[in-house]
Amino acid sequence: MTGLLEVVVEGGVAVVTIRRPASMNALGEDGDGAAFSQMASGLNARADVRAVILTGEGRAFSAGGNVKAMQARSGAFAGGPDQIRNAYRDNIHRIVRSVWGLEMPVIAAVNGPAIGLGCDLACMADTRIASTDARFGVTFLKLGLIPGDGGAWLLPRIIGISRASELLFTGDVVDAETAANWGLVSRVVPPEALMREAHALAHRIAAQPPRAVRLAKTLLRAGQTAGFETVMEMSAAAQGLMHHTLDHAEAVDALLAKRQGHYTGD
Repeated sequence: MTGLLEVVVEGGVAVVTIRRPASMNALGEDGDGAAFSQMASGLNARADVRAVILTGEGRAFSAGGNVKAMQARSGAFAGGPDQIRNAYRDNIHRIVRSVWGLEMPVIAAVNGPAIGLGCDLACMADTRIASTDARFGVTFLKLGLIPGDGGAWLLPRIIGISRASELLFTGDVVDAETAANWGLVSRVVPPEALMREAHALAHRIAAQPPRAVRLAKTLLRAGQTAGFETVMEMSAAAQGLMHHTLDHAEAVDALLAKRQGHYTGD
């Protein structure tokens, strides 16, 4: 895939790179939502893709919305309130919904600033690894805006309501170490080690039974909003299916034989 996103699949791992380095990977231009939607639907349809790494080209993960376009009231920021509302729904929301909707585990390799929409996008991943160059901020109020990209729902679930409120209400930008202390990222590594660490984690995930991994992700997502009894019933139904897969039989055999399992998704 060319254009906004580069997608490279190798060894069961897809690396998705946002390629707009001249604007620090700003997002929200016409067609950006379609590009992310195409990427997500394509990867979800591929049984050989077992994990995804999302990162940015150049010195930023994503600086969020294009402030110059906001000033010019162009693109997604043109027209009246109803037009802008529809632009968010039809374009900007498709970006975050697409990453949220990836069925396999997603690792955000945050190589630099992740600001506004960029921070919300990183939060849509299942886990985040940060370079020491990474910075995180939900700076919407500094632009006289509110978090319009899903962050108001997800960020408190990741770092808690108190810290999410602090970030939003002050517009502060925090460094990678603070993000790690707050639970926003799982680890911080030197810039030159970021993709190596992301690949190592992705390949450990890719070595697991792929159908079970996707179902496990579904259960984790459901557990954020569904009640206990609902998740218990979902777990029982999913477990019944898993017990009848070839990968389950292979995993048991491999464990007892003290060898590595080889999984096909069957």
